[in-house]
Parts: sequence; C-alpha cells; structure tokens
Amino acid sequence: MAKYGMSMCVLGMAEEFKEDAIAVNALWPKTYISTAAIKNMPGSEPMVKAGRTPLVMADAAYEILTKESQLFTGNFVAEEEILREAGITDFSYYKEDSSTPDGELGMDLP
Repeated sequence: MAKYGMSMCVLGMAEEFKEDAIAVNALWPKTYISTAAIKNMPGSEPMVKAGRTPLVMADAAYEILTKESQLFTGNFVAEEEILREAGITDFSYYKEDSSTPDGELGMDLP
C-alpha cells in the first residue's frame, strides 16, 4: 500500500509541477539496502549480507537529479535500472558483503 500511495503522489505532483519544470520521480531499491536501521534489527545478518550499501541509492539519486527535469518526470525506477541506463554494469562495488554471489542478493522488487 505504501508504494501505491507513493506512486499516486509521484503522478499527481509530476503533473502539478510540470509547468514549473520541477521533476517528481520515485526511486525504489531492487535489492535489500543495508542501512543502519536494518543492521540494528535482531537477526538481520542474513539480510545485511544479501544487500547493497546505501551508496547504490545515492548514485542512482544523482543520476535522476541530473536529468533534464522537463524530460524526466513522473517515473518509477529501481536503483539498478537507472544505473544500468547510465552505463554501470558491474554492481559488485555496491555489495555489503563482497563474498555474496550476485544471485544471492535479496530482492526488494520482483
């Protein structure tokens, strides 16, 4: 429900602010993100090991924020998707645990 509500806000605000050249987009993690909140949960070690560092979200946000606002608004993107569009193909840099195989990363989005 939360993602649905956020989706409706993105669509509504993207249209509302379009004339002012203000872009509104949604950025979602494709994989688990090993944030401090996750790391402090009891029993979270498997999730942390299967996640990426928050840097992946920061880099993805940068890619969105540097796009032309009148051309890129009202979008819903996963961090990996936007970074691949920017030419990044090796995501091992973002792994919380470098020994975790790519196929074992926890998926937040299907």
